[in-house]
Amino acid sequence: MTAPTHPLPTEPTPGPPQPAPASVPAPHAAESTPAAGPALHPAESTSASVPAPASRKGSQPDRGAASSSPVPGPAVQQRPAVDPARWPDVAAPPRASRLRTALAERIVRRALARLPLRARLAGAEDIGLGGPLMEIREPEAFFRRIGASGLIGFGESYMAGEWDAPDLVAVLTVLAGNAADLVPAPLQRLRPLWALRKPAAQLNTPEGSRENISRHYDLSNDLFALFLDGTLSYSSAVFRSLPATQDLLPAAQHRKIDLLLDAAGVGEGTRLLEIGTGWGELALRAAARGARVVSVTLSAEQRELARTRIREAGYEDRVEVRLCDYRQVTGAYDAVVSVEMIEAVGEEFWPVYFTALDRLLAPGGRVALQAITMPDDRLRASRSTYTWIHKYIFPGGLLPSTEAIERVTTGHTRLRTVRRSGYGAHYAETLRLWRERFTERSAQVDALGFDAVFRRMWTFYLAYSEAGFRSGYLDVQQLLLTRDQSPAQEAL
Repeated sequence: MTAPTHPLPTEPTPGPPQPAPASVPAPHAAESTPAAGPALHPAESTSASVPAPASRKGSQPDRGAASSSPVPGPAVQQRPAVDPARWPDVAAPPRASRLRTALAERIVRRALARLPLRARLAGAEDIGLGGPLMEIREPEAFFRRIGASGLIGFGESYMAGEWDAPDLVAVLTVLAGNAADLVPAPLQRLRPLWALRKPAAQLNTPEGSRENISRHYDLSNDLFALFLDGTLSYSSAVFRSLPATQDLLPAAQHRKIDLLLDAAGVGEGTRLLEIGTGWGELALRAAARGARVVSVTLSAEQRELARTRIREAGYEDRVEVRLCDYRQVTGAYDAVVSVEMIEAVGEEFWPVYFTALDRLLAPGGRVALQAITMPDDRLRASRSTYTWIHKYIFPGGLLPSTEAIERVTTGHTRLRTVRRSGYGAHYAETLRLWRERFTERSAQVDALGFDAVFRRMWTFYLAYSEAGFRSGYLDVQQLLLTRDQSPAQEAL
């Protein structure tokens, strides 16, 4: 996912430090050690034979009693009740100096005035050139949050119900499409002085990666099952045509998987390594082709359900699901496939990740990746910024650019990209279908113990990710990499 996921200026991808229930990646984010989201998902399967995901066992985060607050939908909703114990940074606007708040208000008003939308403040004053409506109910709190923490405050203000929109995706798409110009150039150059920095605790060391992944993918198998299709695929589908409908999603997810398996040459007897198991769909589909699969994940919840699905499908003898980090894998494989997992690796570890792929690939082998990408200039500008996505959805995540992948593979490995296909519009449709199903099943989300603030957070995450793809700010690509066999590389 969904991803997940950085359409707006100070945001890059997929996570959070805050109330336990808030920690979850598409846009995502979004197959990192899992496998999907607006950035991490498994693969598809026939939904008929897939058991309903089991809810998380043991102690789940205390999400609070089920809420009867309305679910964010096509119409503007009432402000939700906020539990300060669970959502301390949402319950009340942060402290911010009058000067900082006034400066934020001036910058935001200036930006909104030049955009094709209508920002309505306190039901009276309208700003903008006309377009989708953004209802800012509590301007003072809205500007104070942005002044204190930039786009983290922007997202928290939505979670608090201080602003809303009848068409949230439309508003966020306008903002994403103008992301590079929302903040004046002089302030962009001063970014290191005002932008929040990523916490050291979110660094994707082996220990940090396990914690980061758990915060999203171990939230609740039942929650993901509510809005995903029966294949439990949590990454972009590839449709035959657009727009799409819910009934087409399982086949489109299988099409995505088959494209990757075909690119990697997976067939009878192939030794396949999957990095990021998700809920096991890609491994199942590969096993059906006759491949021998080793799939690795850091999510205990996903591993448990994936193994159940594999066992019930009769492929236990062909698929092994390991709870381990990609850095710990040994052996040689004819093919390596990874779906939207690189987004959770972290820039500091991209060389380690691609070096591992190079090391694990047998002579003549192929690597097929699905990756969410962002423009290289935005990556360079926001690579160290701490964002709403980091705080609440995908801790430690960062979307790469295609240029960054080329720089890393060329500088650290013998791997070279030989083919690349983009499916950004398909991800936008995938996210729309997830978001609509999530909204439709709000009562079931409540029944799992998630409150109204969580639902607004998750709705914002899915809409935010969708807007990134609809605006063209984000793309999702399938890449085929093979080992460079030039004489210079052979000598290494």
